[in-house]
Amino acid sequence: MTNPILLIVDDQPANIQMLATILQDNYQIKVTTNGKDCLKIANNSPQPDLILLDIEMPDMNGYEVLRQLRASQVTIDIPVIFVTAKVDYDDEEMGLELGAVDYITKPIHPAIVKVRVKNQIMIKHQKDQLIQMALHDQLTKLYNRHYLMETARLKIAKSLRHKVPVSIAIMDLDHFKLINDNHGHEIGDKVLIAIGELLLGHTRKEDITARIGGEEFVIIFDHCNQIDVEVKANHLREKIEQLKPQQLNITASIGVSQLDFNGETLEQLLNRADKALYQAKKQGRNKVIAI
Repeated sequence: MTNPILLIVDDQPANIQMLATILQDNYQIKVTTNGKDCLKIANNSPQPDLILLDIEMPDMNGYEVLRQLRASQVTIDIPVIFVTAKVDYDDEEMGLELGAVDYITKPIHPAIVKVRVKNQIMIKHQKDQLIQMALHDQLTKLYNRHYLMETARLKIAKSLRHKVPVSIAIMDLDHFKLINDNHGHEIGDKVLIAIGELLLGHTRKEDITARIGGEEFVIIFDHCNQIDVEVKANHLREKIEQLKPQQLNITASIGVSQLDFNGETLEQLLNRADKALYQAKKQGRNKVIAI
């Protein structure tokens, strides 16, 4: 496990050096001397896990930096600790009201800095775990139905607005109940995990891959028309057939559809893909059908 990333922002290099020396053994350290570069670093991957931010800086002070961090969906959740010589209660109140998670006054005490940074990193780690659990299927680690539906609505709205093709595939593992009945649920779970890993390994980062039921999966393909999604779905079907998880022969039936730009809703798109899946099963399974 890699060490958490800390971004230290202070216009005085001596202050940066002092904090870096205190914290470098347990964290990856990034530094900058101004607010604009802080915002750039925070918006790029990998993002810092915590920002130690000075208040009194030229051009853009720490309060304005924090306002901009909190105004962006990309950076809104990055915790910020103010490290400053300002000791008035009004200054501390302002920082906390803007969204700072803590407030360290100069001159700094190394033991206090270490503890406060450790506490905030621990809180962020716990929060990240809760978010992970809320958005992902706990068995396969794919996205869950809730995340799929929320994200799909945004993708469809964007697709309809910009006339960019979006397609969907609904996949069902064939005769999966027999696997659980004949080999037990533990083997069945291992098969599902292997399928999840395969799907993640053969879809793009911009695609959304989710498990929405026992053996049912949905993939949203961004910038993908119906011809392309049929090709992609058949590729996945072939990979699944070749996989043989737990030395078992596994196949999948897949229904695919491209979003109709004439105001089609997510529910209507899912319904068409589901009808295509039904046809794939009716025609013998281990097929891809497009509607």
